[in-house]
Amino acid sequence: MIEVTDVHKGFGRTPLLRGVNLSIPQGARYGIMGPAACGKSVLLKLFCGLLPVDSGSIKIDDHVVTKMREGELMPIRNRIGMLFQNYALFDFMTVADNVAFPLRRRGELDDAEILKRVSERLRRVGLAGSEEKLPSELSGGMKKRVGIARATIAKPDIVIYDEPSAGLDPVTTSKVYDLLLADQAETSGTVVAVSSDIEALASFTETIAMIYKGQVIYVGPSETIRDAENPIVRQFVRGDLEGPL
Repeated sequence: MIEVTDVHKGFGRTPLLRGVNLSIPQGARYGIMGPAACGKSVLLKLFCGLLPVDSGSIKIDDHVVTKMREGELMPIRNRIGMLFQNYALFDFMTVADNVAFPLRRRGELDDAEILKRVSERLRRVGLAGSEEKLPSELSGGMKKRVGIARATIAKPDIVIYDEPSAGLDPVTTSKVYDLLLADQAETSGTVVAVSSDIEALASFTETIAMIYKGQVIYVGPSETIRDAENPIVRQFVRGDLEGPL
């Protein structure tokens, strides 16, 4: 579903991604981890064409998104739901309008059906009754759940989660990941998730890749990530003080 080939990206004179290669199968639950500021969030934005690559290519199905112009990207973006790390909610819209935004853009449903789906989606993320609130009235964790509801309401082919459990308590984290699993089982969509909560990420995904110093240094099964042969990966996952990091 997503093929990343020798992607480089930097800002000014600072290189960030230095030849990233990834192959994400259709229908996969794929995790990406790595140290802070290693380029994980930037990579997710490159998938959607929200940022240009410096070199290399990214394909979604047979479409090379890195060669597309802005207008050509819209059909691809309509197939993608994305939860941004910083929420990216419209501060002038209510919670209900934020969540309804992807459905209204498509223009396929009437208002009654949209509001019904919005109400159900908010209930499932534990925000029933918050429809008329503004983002400024919400805590960070509540904003995160609104972002999840918006990313998933249109049942897109690809869902990208940037830190889906950040700011959430353990119980809400479990509920959110249960919801994400149920959504993926229902739609058979492709899910890519970045998270600093390695334990939760490993329990949710099937495969995890690690980015370190701008390159993918590991790809393997999530269930065995703690016992990876690469000492950098093993130390990062376990949080050991001693080791190459």
